[in-house]
Parts: sequence; C-alpha cells; structure tokens
Amino acid sequence: METLSPWLEALFRWVHVVAGVTWIGLLYFFNWINGNVAKQLDAETKQKVLPELLPRTLYFFRWGAAYTWVTGVLLLGLIYYMSDGGGNASMAGSANIGIAFGAIVLGGTVVYDLLWKMLQDKKEIALGISFILLLGVMSVMDNVMGVESRGLYIHVGALFGTCMAMNVWMRICPAQRKIITAIKAGDAPEAGWGALAGLRSKHNTYMSVPLIYIMISQHHPQAQEAGSWMVLAGLIVVSWAIVFWIYKKAAKPEVAAY
Repeated sequence: METLSPWLEALFRWVHVVAGVTWIGLLYFFNWINGNVAKQLDAETKQKVLPELLPRTLYFFRWGAAYTWVTGVLLLGLIYYMSDGGGNASMAGSANIGIAFGAIVLGGTVVYDLLWKMLQDKKEIALGISFILLLGVMSVMDNVMGVESRGLYIHVGALFGTCMAMNVWMRICPAQRKIITAIKAGDAPEAGWGALAGLRSKHNTYMSVPLIYIMISQHHPQAQEAGSWMVLAGLIVVSWAIVFWIYKKAAKPEVAAY
C-alpha cells in the first residue's frame, strides 16, 4: 500500500482538480452570466434556447460536482485517515476520525439542509445560525480535538464541498429539471422551483471562493501557520465579501459592453 498510495493520491488529485474546475466554472457561468442573460430573453426565445443549453450544461455541472466530491473524500481518507496527513497524527487511528467525518457528512447534508428549509423565508437568521455553527465546528476541532492547522483547513473545505455537492444533486438539478420540462411544454415554471435552485446555487457560489483558497493553502503552509481557526473564519468572511461584490458587478450594464 505504501508503494501504491502516492500514485493513487496523484490520480485522485488530478481528477479532483479537473472535475472541480469544470464544476466551479459552470457554477460561475450560471450565477454571474447565464442568470443575467436569461432575464433579457422573451418567452419564445427561452423556449428555444434554454431546453438546449441547460441540460447540456447541467450534465457537466452535476457530474463535475460528483467526481469532485468523491475524489475529495478519497483524498481525505488516504491522506488524513490512513496516514498521518503530513504530521496530523491526532487524526489517524483515533475516535476523532469518526467525529470529524460525521460532522462533514451530517453537517453538510442534514443540518445545513434542514436549517435552510426551516428558515427559507428568514435568510439573515439562517445565515447567522449557519456561521455560528461553522465557528463552533472549527473551534471544537482546534481547541478540543487538537486538529492541526492543515487538517482543520481541509476539513472545513470538505464540509463546504459536501454542502455544495448535496445542493447540486438534491436541490439545484431536480428543480432545474422541472423548469426545463415546463419550458419545453410552453408552460410557466413555478416560482418556487427557480427560487430554490437560485438560492442554493448562490450558496454554492459563496462557499466556492473560500473553498478554492483552502485547496491552494495546502501548498502555502505559511498561511495556515499564521493563526488559529479564527484566522480561517476571517478569511471566509473576506471571501464572502468578494463574492458579494462580484454579484453586484455582474449585474451592471457595462459588463455586457465588449
């Protein structure tokens, strides 16, 4: 296994990056380009264009998400749970593995999804609770479980990635499938379908920017050594501010001026 592991890690990383680029690239296309263009189309044009454009795009979108998540989990197990993760001995062969992975799976699917379904009309409250829960998870991993900085960063990234993949497969794509079917039939899609897909897609966009930083931070250990989980929390807030600015910029008329 020691001989095979480096080759498996290289293969998983390769697929992880290519699938991730495909997924996140299409995510940005949906949120910053397609959404603003689709608003300008009349009903007849939408009926012709969207049923051709969206299924093709969503195919690569959902499978990009799937391959990114699966290879991410495989890398997590290979590097952090089956070895010392480059010095992260506290994770290997301990009860911390079950706790950390359980937080990723349950937090990224059940807890996140239920919270936003219960508070879908109170988005500010849901955001506040979500961020407090995230801070709690990071604090426990750092101060109670003793997870070192590199492991903390990658587990938060895995949590975000799980939320995002769940959104794609369980919320965004099913809603988009209903919308496409309605448009093909010449019917008006229900408002709730687009609202759900749009909200979860926006969540994914906000989570993607800190997630990308977390991915590249593995190659820049000085950033992780700069401080505790509070530094990572600050970087997440900065990332969200950047995404907020890009959304505002993408909606402006001058962006369409070539």
